[in-house]
Amino acid sequence: MASSPIAWTQARSAGVPMQRFTGHVGAVEVGLVEYDGSNRLWTWWSPLAEAAWGHAQDAEGAQRGFEAWLREWLENFRPFFEPA
Repeated sequence: MASSPIAWTQARSAGVPMQRFTGHVGAVEVGLVEYDGSNRLWTWWSPLAEAAWGHAQDAEGAQRGFEAWLREWLENFRPFFEPA
């Protein structure tokens, strides 16, 4: 996801990488991706909208799915930033 504006960082515990990634755009946390072992899927969600979540087969797919959701969700705000 080299062209993504989202910087994904992998969580670590005692230096051991965990199956959890946090996505930031600048200083703002926009999304999380975490492995759900009970369903054997990667789940993504966002603190920006309570109803925002989804699943994918792998971490990269969940990150792409989240970014697609975020781009669509942000389109709702485009009129706010355009000149009147």
